[in-house]
Amino acid sequence: MVGRGYTIFDTAIGRCGIVWSNSGVVAVQLPEAREIDTRRRIFAVHPEAREQRPPLNAELAIEGIVALLQGSDPDFSDVSLDAGGVLAFSRRVYEYTCTIPRGETRTYHEIAKALGASGASYSVAQAIARNPYMLIVPCHRVLETGNYADRISPYGGVISKRRLLSLEGAHPVASKTLFEVLLPVAPPRAPT
Repeated sequence: MVGRGYTIFDTAIGRCGIVWSNSGVVAVQLPEAREIDTRRRIFAVHPEAREQRPPLNAELAIEGIVALLQGSDPDFSDVSLDAGGVLAFSRRVYEYTCTIPRGETRTYHEIAKALGASGASYSVAQAIARNPYMLIVPCHRVLETGNYADRISPYGGVISKRRLLSLEGAHPVASKTLFEVLLPVAPPRAPT
């Protein structure tokens, strides 16, 4: 088994974490409410990772993440990802997601269609929900139909897609409430 390392680093939205292996970045953890909770989340998912100084590849990722969260548009193309445990379809979704320009969004359906799998919106949503490479693979740019910006992946911490998109100048719709989902608004009735 390849050893894994991690480090915690400062950003404009709080202390993030990054996990890596000899093959590349394994995961990015956005900040939880407290740094100890960020560390706990990393340990829960990657108990074998040990805190250490990041290698060059992880440093490149950290620099890009810090820049993105300060409003820049970094290029992550030189950052290697360890896709060892990632399904082939999820890899395709992540590759496509990396082509979405800063400040723009796509829906699960649009990505499924672009991948030639128009009936696979649910599978796209699942891949996005499992994205371990937060910000490097900008899953915050992928929304459900209607541009609803709800929670992001388990690595999302307390930061919402809406907040990340606002840093990029995009303005998605607020999330649907349970009331709106269960009782959609009826069209106005014609006067009698």
